[in-house]
Amino acid sequence: MTITHHPSDETLAAFASGTLDAGRAVVVATHVCLCPRCRHAMQALEHIGGALLEAAAPTAMSPGALDRAVAQVAGVTPSEDLAPRVATPAASASTEEPSDELPSPLRHYALGRWRRVGGGLLTRPVDVPHDGDVRVFLLKGGPGTRLLQHRHSGTEWTCVIHGAYRDERRRYGPGDFDEVDESIEHYQVVEDGGPCVAVVAMQGDIKLQGFIGRLLRPFIRI
Repeated sequence: MTITHHPSDETLAAFASGTLDAGRAVVVATHVCLCPRCRHAMQALEHIGGALLEAAAPTAMSPGALDRAVAQVAGVTPSEDLAPRVATPAASASTEEPSDELPSPLRHYALGRWRRVGGGLLTRPVDVPHDGDVRVFLLKGGPGTRLLQHRHSGTEWTCVIHGAYRDERRRYGPGDFDEVDESIEHYQVVEDGGPCVAVVAMQGDIKLQGFIGRLLRPFIRI
């Protein structure tokens, strides 16, 4: 596996410090799980953070601080059960993605059913605690599946798990990380060789562009 697209240094630092919302954090965690380079970067950031903590003057912890820290690492809110949540069993090999084929960060969350959203695409919700309007889901498309030219009303963070897709800028294969915001207008096409499955944290909505995109907008809901 050759991974060529990674989170920015700022994104990795935010992930290491625990300041990302749970939705974006699980997408970054999926990439880090698959990417040796970013795992090494995380270790370096943790060493730097540890050194800074040792040099800082001690202060009293606020009530419940330890519980909140443990909850963030576990990917749940403090009021929830801290035991890892298990993905729902696959209903059939043709429509469900078995949980044991997903990277370990995704195995802690319950998964919904695959749902067709139009244009040959399927989505499957990942039950990550909501923080604002960020939602997390698996996105799947067969070879040749194309998502029309579109923009986003917020941000979209994607990590490819299986297969590959391309857009005007680059090709994204297994482990690659893609980070776009409302300033980017692009399309995506799944490459030949098998279906592409990715985990996505999306803030806001997709806005299909062009005349055909406006016609199809009511039929594509992601």
